[in-house]
Amino acid sequence: MTDSILSTLSIAKKAGKISSGETAVLSDIRSGKSCLVMIAGDASEGTKKKFTDKSTYYEVPCRIYAAKESLAHAIGKEVRSVISVNDAGLADKIIERLEEADLNGK
Repeated sequence: MTDSILSTLSIAKKAGKISSGETAVLSDIRSGKSCLVMIAGDASEGTKKKFTDKSTYYEVPCRIYAAKESLAHAIGKEVRSVISVNDAGLADKIIERLEEADLNGK
């Protein structure tokens, strides 16, 4: 796995700082546990809107990245549309890497 963002998600999973699936992620957002919400780029428009709106309301950073299968592979799960990163340091690292990728045109 050469993608540093997906590698960081894998590290977060091994550290027990990830939850995935709509119900778990919604719970984390509402409880204040979520530090970053990641939505798969190929998730349905309804899913994207639902989690973007919830994240905005609860002031949780939200990013759209990769495909469902790539996100799921990074955390060792079946196909996932949405992931919550529940560690501020790891969330910050992922956001930083996403911004670097945007600046480099990737």
